[in-house]
Amino acid sequence: MIEVQSIHKRFHDQEVLKGVSLNVDAGQVVCLIGPSGSGKSTLLRCINGLETYDAGTITVEGARVDARSKHIHELRTQVGMVFQRFNLFPHRTALENVCEGPLYVKKEAGDAAREKARHLLDKVGLAHRMDAYPAELSGGQQQRVAIARALAMEPKAILFDEPTSALDPELVGEVLGVMRQLANDGMTMIVVTHEMGFAREVADRVCFLYDGTICEEGAAADLLERPTHPRTRDFLRRMLTPTSNGIAQ
Repeated sequence: MIEVQSIHKRFHDQEVLKGVSLNVDAGQVVCLIGPSGSGKSTLLRCINGLETYDAGTITVEGARVDARSKHIHELRTQVGMVFQRFNLFPHRTALENVCEGPLYVKKEAGDAAREKARHLLDKVGLAHRMDAYPAELSGGQQQRVAIARALAMEPKAILFDEPTSALDPELVGEVLGVMRQLANDGMTMIVVTHEMGFAREVADRVCFLYDGTICEEGAAADLLERPTHPRTRDFLRRMLTPTSNGIAQ
């Protein structure tokens, strides 16, 4: 479904992606792990067309992703994105935030868009909060609204950019629970995460990025339990330590 071939991306004199290649089949969950600054978020933004890239190709079901193309908005409806920060409209309720894309981008009828939004808010466990504004919701609830908003566009895949990093530890589980259910439902997902337990449980494949390259990739259990690259081993040694609540990072 998603094919990334030899992608290079430079910001001024700094090369952030150095020939990254990645293939994701329909229904797969691929987790990207690695230290901050390794290029994970930039790679997602290139796949979604939020960033241009300098060399290489990215395709979604054979259609080239090009941020400068007149078709990029159509491609973005097929590949949703959930960010670290929830990016909800503060002056709109949860229901209105989820309705926004179907109403104004896909031009769906109002009643149909609202009914879909209600169903999706129920799916993420927030049917009782559909009339609340973002400021009235916890961080975990806001992120679940953001996931419902992405689902409202009926995407073929969703990209998650560290979706739990801005949350208090006690709120992480509710967001990961929704993501687990999406994986069980067969949603194609690329997830940048530091939640190693989630990656081990849910991912079909894990890729370790370091300094703009994929140093190592493989089946989740193999890479996380038996890494072969020294940098992967060092990263996991530092990451796989218990937190104060006893859950591995």
